[in-house]
Amino acid sequence: MRRSKYRRANSPAWFSGRRRIVVVAAAALAAFGGVVTVTQISNAATEGDTVTDQALAACGNLQAPARSRLSTQTRKGTYTTNNGQVTQHADDGAGDVATTAQLQARCREWVTNNVSSTTDANTLARRGRGNGNNGNNNNGNNNGGNNNGGNQGNNGGNNNGGNAGASASPAATATQATTAPADNGNNNGGNNNGGNNNGGNNNGGNNNGGNNGGGAVTPPPGAGLGVLTNSCDTSDLEAHDGFQKGNRCVSTEFGEVGAAANNPTLLITNAPRQVNRNTPFTIQVSTRNLIRDRFLAAGQGGYYVESSVLQGGLVRGHFHTACRILDNRNAAPAPEPVPAFFVATEDSRGGAQPDTVAIQVPGLPQAGEFQCSSWAGDGSHRIPMMERANQTPAFDSIRVRVR
Repeated sequence: MRRSKYRRANSPAWFSGRRRIVVVAAAALAAFGGVVTVTQISNAATEGDTVTDQALAACGNLQAPARSRLSTQTRKGTYTTNNGQVTQHADDGAGDVATTAQLQARCREWVTNNVSSTTDANTLARRGRGNGNNGNNNNGNNNGGNNNGGNQGNNGGNNNGGNAGASASPAATATQATTAPADNGNNNGGNNNGGNNNGGNNNGGNNNGGNNGGGAVTPPPGAGLGVLTNSCDTSDLEAHDGFQKGNRCVSTEFGEVGAAANNPTLLITNAPRQVNRNTPFTIQVSTRNLIRDRFLAAGQGGYYVESSVLQGGLVRGHFHTACRILDNRNAAPAPEPVPAFFVATEDSRGGAQPDTVAIQVPGLPQAGEFQCSSWAGDGSHRIPMMERANQTPAFDSIRVRVR
């Protein structure tokens, strides 16, 4: 039978046993920033070291990212407005850059709290089993398929977003990395497509689990549509590490999508059409079906690392507001220049009923026409998903003339 391109290739001999566990753990450490390559981890894996020792050693390879360009007029850092009720994160937290020492310390703390006992137990559990049991129990139904690869893929998203603060992500990643050591434990079972697509139904449950221990083959979502790929397994790009870097492949699952009636919406309800240069003004933004309580700073490695999480059917996240000058009203603007103003708004409010937040712009620096936009974001700063394809995303945009 021809092997489906949606199924992962068999792991090479070196990617097994302790080496595999450490690679899985190291992949989880990407949430702390910095890329620890498979080569580095595999070379560090020796039979004389424990899994914990190897993972701790990998933490020493983490390096702080370079600082990104920031908006020109935004007040720097994190601050509050509206009498202290609203928290504003300038540039999505891009200016709050972690140091190498911070990254390595967070990494070691995560390894100490999450890797040792569970990982070693799963290493022992995976060894000494016959092929039949390994296929049906570890790969097919229990670890790779329904229990850990399928459900824990989703639970990883829930846990990731469930706890407040930037420390929520490591705990969820620990579950994904340490409870699914089989073929699809981390890539397809935990982080990439394990929740619904590959780990639960396709690769972990039936395809790869079936090959190792017997079972039926289930077509992947979108079968017959000519899908190019549905995971980073087929990408030649480096893994995304939670920082603001392009030419990377993001393996974080999309996560939970709510019902159409619960999908977020957003509207700019009031803003000036004309202002003077360097004169402060206010933009009123209303959101519905958005709980504004999840924010992971981009400069701390929180970019594209958290799956979408629902609470009572509603997305947990925040919203953004930015203003950029338009050099040409008749052509789409270049994407790379930094805007004059950019904040991410988190105030632990919002819900099913619409409410309004006042965004205070400190002033725009030059004469011309500016585009000021607001859009909702989930925990990883992406516009929230919608149940139907013909719904309007949670965004709005206006023009402001600066004279």
